Amino acid sequence: MNTRHTTMIAAVSLAALVASGCSDDEATTDDATVETPPLTTAETTTDDIPTPAPGMAGAFQVPGEPVGDDDNAFTYDEAAVPVGSVVTVDSEDQDGRTTITLDATGLAPGRDFGVHVHTLPCGPQPSDSGPHYQNDLDPAATPDAPSTDPAYANPQNEIWLDVTTDETGAAQASTTVDWEFREDEANSVVLHAQHTMTGPGEAGMAGERLACIDTDF
Repeated sequence: MNTRHTTMIAAVSLAALVASGCSDDEATTDDATVETPPLTTAETTTDDIPTPAPGMAGAFQVPGEPVGDDDNAFTYDEAAVPVGSVVTVDSEDQDGRTTITLDATGLAPGRDFGVHVHTLPCGPQPSDSGPHYQNDLDPAATPDAPSTDPAYANPQNEIWLDVTTDETGAAQASTTVDWEFREDEANSVVLHAQHTMTGPGEAGMAGERLACIDTDF
């Protein structure tokens, strides 16, 4: 059984602490300072949510700072994901199933967010995190035209953690799927501007990418 825990904190400080571990029966905790990206291009619910144990850490970039080799966490829209907000993602896989849980505080109050697992790490540009992770890959999808077929872009084949924040900007969501991530193919969690659409030709779409955190699945 693998349990992982990632926290995104949008804060003013320059330093960040991130913690992680990858082996079985081992938990990972990432605590990261999140800032706006550099200016250069560079509820589904479930019972028995696992309690993550502390686990591993890195520095996150602020505007004008060079992009380093450590984990990244960026907010691309400080009105929606303000300085001081926190998003925590817990992941547990066991017996061929995976449970992902999200807790958020300090986001913009009373608004919708689409939340998905993406394939690539975060970067200074919102598009750097790539498309959604899919258990069964849509054969018609391309890098320029991500999957919008409901047969593939759906919450059973992808990880969707859509939330609506309360008056304080807090929200929680959890989902369990009947598969485990392929190694090194799921690398980030992205917050989008609206709840995820489900119709043909728009399935999986959730508007602009507002924030991203590297996550060790």
